[in-house]
Amino acid sequence: MSAAIISDHACKLGEGPTYDPATGTLWWFDIVERKLLEKQMPDGATVIHDLPFMASALATIDADRQLVVGDDGFYVRERAGGRLTLHTPLEADKPGTRSNDSRVHPSGSMWAGTMALTDGDKGGAIYWFRAGEVRLLYPDILIPNSICFSPDGSIAYFTDTMKGILLRVACDPATGLPAGEPAIFIDHRGKHGGLDGSVVDADGNLWNARWGAGAVDQYDANGNLLRTCAVPARQSTCPAFVGRDLSRIAVTSAWKGMDDAARKADPHGGKTFLLDVTVNGRAEPNVLV
Repeated sequence: MSAAIISDHACKLGEGPTYDPATGTLWWFDIVERKLLEKQMPDGATVIHDLPFMASALATIDADRQLVVGDDGFYVRERAGGRLTLHTPLEADKPGTRSNDSRVHPSGSMWAGTMALTDGDKGGAIYWFRAGEVRLLYPDILIPNSICFSPDGSIAYFTDTMKGILLRVACDPATGLPAGEPAIFIDHRGKHGGLDGSVVDADGNLWNARWGAGAVDQYDANGNLLRTCAVPARQSTCPAFVGRDLSRIAVTSAWKGMDDAARKADPHGGKTFLLDVTVNGRAEPNVLV
């Protein structure tokens, strides 16, 4: 497998890719540099928007509005002009945290992760958001990642990257709330790289970006590894289905934490790629606000 560069803008911490099929646009973030990036697929230029805060995820509300998960809350973003308005606070009383991996459940609710700004501080959590209501789901997480859902919304997946275990939990398809206790889906402890962002295709296969390994791994619904796709950047971060028929996978990457020698050895670190693989992808649901 190989991958092509679709944006050569090197993000310090590229994350949160999501594709809007209505406009053919890929959106993603450079979290620590406070940038929102967009690209009209497949050949549009990369457009970079400055943000007043760190943000990590974007979801479509309707044709005119988007929801951005920022470091202190959920913001409504107007597509025309990019105006941001705080909709619902999230850990606004915790200046030592920021948002991280987040994704919309098929019901229209959203699971949003937070983490400490200081590495090694177990100050993160995963929350459930819907129509202005926020509930704490899982506290005491170092780095929340791999939040994604089965196509019918009956299963949620998530991980604390530092623990190396990808969990699955039954969900209420109508609300996106957990309906049981999490169980191990993939035990990655002691293996190369860290479990980062994930997405589930229309067949129920989970695609996980492996931080530190330059790879996206495909697992079936039973947790069996089906294949590994190479990414030409060591710190691959998160995949997203893209294209008119959602049959391709884009993946973001990062150069955060690398010194000059490491960056020289990883010249494409932080860029965004299109994997040389065809998939049965699916669109992200709209979020309910």
